[in-house]
Amino acid sequence: MTAMKVNSLYGLLLAALCSGLPAAAQTYPAKPIRLLVPFPAGGATDILSRALSQELGKKLGQPVVVDNRPGAGGTIGADAGAKAAPDGYTLLLTTSSTHSIGPAINPRIPYHVETDFTPIAEVASSPNIALVPLSSPAKTLREFVDYARKNPGRLNYASSGNGGIVHLTTEYFKAESGTYLVHIPYRGTGPAMPDLISGKLDLLIDSLVSGLPHVKEGKLRALGVTSLKRTTLAPGVPAVSDVLPGFESVTWFGLYGPKGLPADLTARLNQAVNAALAEPELKERFARLGAEPVGGTPQAFATLVRSETVKWKKIIAERKITLD
Repeated sequence: MTAMKVNSLYGLLLAALCSGLPAAAQTYPAKPIRLLVPFPAGGATDILSRALSQELGKKLGQPVVVDNRPGAGGTIGADAGAKAAPDGYTLLLTTSSTHSIGPAINPRIPYHVETDFTPIAEVASSPNIALVPLSSPAKTLREFVDYARKNPGRLNYASSGNGGIVHLTTEYFKAESGTYLVHIPYRGTGPAMPDLISGKLDLLIDSLVSGLPHVKEGKLRALGVTSLKRTTLAPGVPAVSDVLPGFESVTWFGLYGPKGLPADLTARLNQAVNAALAEPELKERFARLGAEPVGGTPQAFATLVRSETVKWKKIIAERKITLD
């Protein structure tokens, strides 16, 4: 083989190798994407993830498959997301519970939010809603507070696990209302719903996304939403702050990749998420669920998470809330 042919062949091989990396990035995704959800089916994060995954799959050209990994207030699934390969084929849809409240209340959490994940985009935000069974003697939040004060320790409440936003919001509610309710943790609010509907539980302050449908179906009574003011997402439901001035607790939902997710894949996913959230059909579906689509940059999402962590740390310290 002549030197010219050797050099020509080498040049072709080098060009192929050099073009391989950008080509691989440009063709992402080449297979289905797994979307980890750190809570069980039927909860707010699961419901939103299934609405998002359908539209996101269309934008990416590959199926986005929801994989529920519940347990420990969302910590188990979030940790699995942190330990996944940073190739863009395993993502994590998570909430305030795992990335703002968890680190603020649990020093033994097995991951570090700032260093073990790659923020992609905030997906949605939603207030919570205070729910009681239809058999409850309380028809309003004021009546519930009065009844609970007269019966300290006789009423209970459910949460999606120790250290989650449902737990912290209800402890915040107890402190502000001067009530004592017994905490019963579940693996998610979905599994708690049958017990609340049947009257085995007295209160659940759940995300509007998973709680409001049961109110619309006439299975539960809504006493208040945890936004500072009434919201069009839950017409006719008063704000908790009407009874407890200044009370507010809003859940954010966001998309993460593992640490080390390449910048080009992060940008591709961020673009796809924003495009999906801009679709009128998804906007309408989120509104029916009780959530407001957000979107934005990875940087804006990271800033939100940091500010929420600071807020919850302050509440936890002031209210002396612990996992015990």
